[in-house]
Amino acid sequence: MIPIDKCVVCNGNLLEKKVIEIIRGGGNTATLKISALVCDNCGERYYHPDTIRKFETIKAKLEKQETQDLILVGQSFDVAS
Repeated sequence: MIPIDKCVVCNGNLLEKKVIEIIRGGGNTATLKISALVCDNCGERYYHPDTIRKFETIKAKLEKQETQDLILVGQSFDVAS
């Protein structure tokens, strides 16, 4: 994974976990379940560089409205107050 064994924020222990990451772009939102190192004290997450590149690719697709290879699971609406 990543060559780090302690949290740089609080020095807590890191555990590999599956987490849900939310990516937003162009008014769209995508969620994905991914492995990350997570601090068992403060919750800080550490991602592999390949995972970060994947996030950036997904965000760019969302911003360009290129969502044909993503699975539509619902809709989101803003409510005027």
